[in-house]
Amino acid sequence: MAGREKTRLLIVDGYNVIGAWPEIGQGRSLADARDALTEKLHDYAGYSGQKIVLVFDAWQSDRETRSVDQKGELTVVFTQKGETADHYIERLCDEYASSVSMGKMELRVATSDGTEQTVVFGRGAVRISSRELIYEIGQARKSGQPFARPVSRSSSKSMVIEHLPPDVREKLEKMRRSGK
Repeated sequence: MAGREKTRLLIVDGYNVIGAWPEIGQGRSLADARDALTEKLHDYAGYSGQKIVLVFDAWQSDRETRSVDQKGELTVVFTQKGETADHYIERLCDEYASSVSMGKMELRVATSDGTEQTVVFGRGAVRISSRELIYEIGQARKSGQPFARPVSRSSSKSMVIEHLPPDVREKLEKMRRSGK
């Protein structure tokens, strides 16, 4: 696998994480809590350089069909009536099992449901608790830096300046032109 990055995918059991995150879950309507978690994970996907699938179950609702909404590197899924988030997550793990076993993918599942952790672990995923995910997101924001990702051979020829924020590039270019 030399020269190739592993695809990184994090699957999040939405209601489970909301229940473990007082800042998001307490004092808000369920819809507002979902929106807050969606925004946090959208931001985190950008910081961490991984794809994230956020799953909310609708098994007790009247939702007849599953909905999937793509928001950059974040995919938000609402399961259909009669389908739990756990079942959806398990099927997703099954879909990616061969990529995980061949070393092409890093697959993690965030849930504090003990049974679900055991099932996804058996399907090749790394399990993390909701609290571990919350901590990880907090650390990413505190550091102010994106998580380090392996450099692929195709991107190793790029210049450092291409990865700097536009305002920093502009200042450096002014310094270069002025000879300072």
